[in-house]
Amino acid sequence: MRLSGTRRFAMPVVLATMGGALAGAPSNTMTPREQANLKFVLDWCREVLAARHLDLAPRYQAENYIQHNVNVPTGRDAFVEVLRRLGPPVNPIPARLTYPPAVQFAKGDFVALVWEHEAQDPTDASRTYKFYSYDLLRLQNGKIQEHWDHSVKTRGTPTGVAPDGIDYDSVKFDLSPREQKNLEIATVEFKDILQYGHVELADKVMAPGYIQHNPNVPTGRAGFVDFFSKIRRPEPLKPEWKNKPTLTIVSGPLVFFMFKREEKDPDDPSKTYPTYWFDMVRVDNGLVQEHWDAAMKNPPPSARGANR
Repeated sequence: MRLSGTRRFAMPVVLATMGGALAGAPSNTMTPREQANLKFVLDWCREVLAARHLDLAPRYQAENYIQHNVNVPTGRDAFVEVLRRLGPPVNPIPARLTYPPAVQFAKGDFVALVWEHEAQDPTDASRTYKFYSYDLLRLQNGKIQEHWDHSVKTRGTPTGVAPDGIDYDSVKFDLSPREQKNLEIATVEFKDILQYGHVELADKVMAPGYIQHNPNVPTGRAGFVDFFSKIRRPEPLKPEWKNKPTLTIVSGPLVFFMFKREEKDPDDPSKTYPTYWFDMVRVDNGLVQEHWDAAMKNPPPSARGANR
């Protein structure tokens, strides 16, 4: 939620800066209630975020709305005050989002939105590249109760860190046999290959034409294997994750992992704050076909060194 200049962001208030060309999860993977939850959140994006009709915020957000974007205070009233500073309402409210999410789905009380963005390539100023961000919303009692994204703290901004509103380990979903299998396949990629370094397993779970949306990693299975074989050393496989996802959601072919991370506070490196990374894959025909995460393109080494 780019409300104060974060480098990595989700749900920008100025939605016209976003693109979205990918299809969301097929509607037949969602129950009627999940479809209604998705529509509810998209209406909130359209009416409150994009059009800034802040009087409508109580229709959508709980008063004690929990905000995990480090740059935005928690609570509905604080959220509204941040939006109020961005300008007057847009009239009339648009009938649809000008740039909808690239991928969107709901599972149980959760709604996930993945947005496509474009930025100048730090290695070539004449070119641009695409990257992705996400928003995860939790509904409770008919209102948006909690929000996560991957935002990094803006220097000089008060740290707006809110306690988690749920026990993540208690979150359970009813998965179809196909969804359970998709989860197992995705787990091989993210646990066995990426955490334990067994890139030889890629042939078993990843499609040859694997589409990679991390701008720092080559697309295609062969490119993936070549890249990670140089930076991962295999370790003995274990049943448990080395770094367990904080939350896992499966909706049809989409497997979504959220990881809670600690980042150094730019205003006080002796302190840290939490942020929430995401990885999402699409599994079809028993193989991982496509991957998204929150990575932006790394600047060239010379620029990285200059910024230290």
